[in-house]
Amino acid sequence: MNKLTVVIVNYNVKFYVEQCLVSLKRAMQDVDAEVFVVDNHSKDGSVPYLTSRFPWVHFINSNHNLGFARANNIAIRQSESEYVLLLNPDTIVGEHTLKEAIAFMDSHPHAGAMAARMLKTDGSDAKESRRGLPTPWVSFCKMTGLCNHFPKSKRFGHYYMGYLPWNETNKIEVVSGAFFFARREVLNKVGLLDEDFFMYGEDIDLSYRIMKGGFESWYAPIKILHYKGESTQKSSFRYVHVFYDAMLIFFRKHYAHVSAFVSLPIKIAIYMKATSELLKMQIAKVKKSLGMMKHDTTLPQYIFIGQETALKNCQELILSKGLNATYYVGDAETKPNGHHDLSIKTNEKTYIIYDINAYPFERILEIFSTQPQGHITLATYHDNIKTIITEEEIIQ
Repeated sequence: MNKLTVVIVNYNVKFYVEQCLVSLKRAMQDVDAEVFVVDNHSKDGSVPYLTSRFPWVHFINSNHNLGFARANNIAIRQSESEYVLLLNPDTIVGEHTLKEAIAFMDSHPHAGAMAARMLKTDGSDAKESRRGLPTPWVSFCKMTGLCNHFPKSKRFGHYYMGYLPWNETNKIEVVSGAFFFARREVLNKVGLLDEDFFMYGEDIDLSYRIMKGGFESWYAPIKILHYKGESTQKSSFRYVHVFYDAMLIFFRKHYAHVSAFVSLPIKIAIYMKATSELLKMQIAKVKKSLGMMKHDTTLPQYIFIGQETALKNCQELILSKGLNATYYVGDAETKPNGHHDLSIKTNEKTYIIYDINAYPFERILEIFSTQPQGHITLATYHDNIKTIITEEEIIQ
């Protein structure tokens, strides 16, 4: 029996999955682990593209879009490991991430699940890394904005648990589905993901059932990168429908017993929030069609750091796309601080393109998290496929 099974659900994001698998391959050194990729009927040629490049991965090719919960459950049921990691396709793990997560769970026998310290592409911490259970009061604080106004308050900011230190382990209540490290024994007792949730909310539901089953959920400051949403279309009407429908499903499932005096305002708030988001999208769509929206025509800056061979190939790619970049030869030995050793004086949007063969993923994450700057974000270059990956696009 394997120690760990990693499950990734893909839907039309093959290049992000590829990068995730490259990082996993490095992290699996000396770890008894297997990887499943469940493809939810992608239209971008994901299956032939990925299967030819990663023969060591178990691929499940669905004829339908099963949703997040059902797709994960299929792979979980086909595996037999002590631990299960549900991992978003738009993530990067460090070379020691899996070892550290396994060591943490081994040393915390009462832990049913564990969350990681998720970084955004500018190196700042993603607040979704630690979350509290959305009880009626916590949901009220989140929907009314009290959580955002008082992020470090235990009373008003419990949804994101902003009062907890980032560099220490702590008990939490909700583990994000982007990196959900779970003990299989616990999953067998409390059940797998609830397939009534198509996407969103299933991680909250499972975390709650783990809590009600008498087990703990923990946050550990093990850094990973989450592009945060590249695997979904968050500007679509379907996203709004699915997201807020998931909130209603969770509320009906776990708080149907509360009085109408409590439940009715929460339900009204959910419907009003969803309606507001839909109206914003519709207004933006109309403005765009009428040419009323301003478009930022300023191109971002690109700065490459990597090996000399990769530099030449990346330069050819950049020039072929009509872009401009500055190039530096370096690696983790010669430029251990990466772009921090460079003089970047602009406040314009800047992508630092790291050659992933010159820098370990772990080092890249450490560099960005040391001094986060909102206008400086991560891009990676894969010399074997001549591709640059950013938070917004694939350049090849």
